[in-house]
Amino acid sequence: MIIAGIDFGDARTGIAVCDKYEMMASEAGCVQADSYKKALAMVAEKMLELKAELIVVGNPRNMNGSEGPRSEKCRAFARELAEATGIETVLFDERLTTVSAHKILSENNVKGKKRKATVDALSARLILEDYLAVRKNTGKAGTPVV
Repeated sequence: MIIAGIDFGDARTGIAVCDKYEMMASEAGCVQADSYKKALAMVAEKMLELKAELIVVGNPRNMNGSEGPRSEKCRAFARELAEATGIETVLFDERLTTVSAHKILSENNVKGKKRKATVDALSARLILEDYLAVRKNTGKAGTPVV
């Protein structure tokens, strides 16, 4: 199954995708949009272009597990993305994913504009890799968008 991972952001939204065997996730780019509606439309178009069969949207929960305003925004985005594409969409806990992406980029000496351009796609890939690992080990992962 082709699964897409999303790291939704106000200015940039990172996108990743896995192969049909769910073995390897790779970065599929970043969507830059100046409004929520544009981001939604651009990501929906990219999901159809990638032929995604399942969409995993990162859910940035608080460290105590509760959901704050950012989590609620991601939940709304996931719900609207599912409606716009007709593709099953799930939320997946992504605490500290962006921190991990920045650490990876720092370790590889990626700085400035190049870092800004890659951090969101890398975060999406990390979300998708974590999702695939949980799915492989448990058979199911993520919270369905209602």
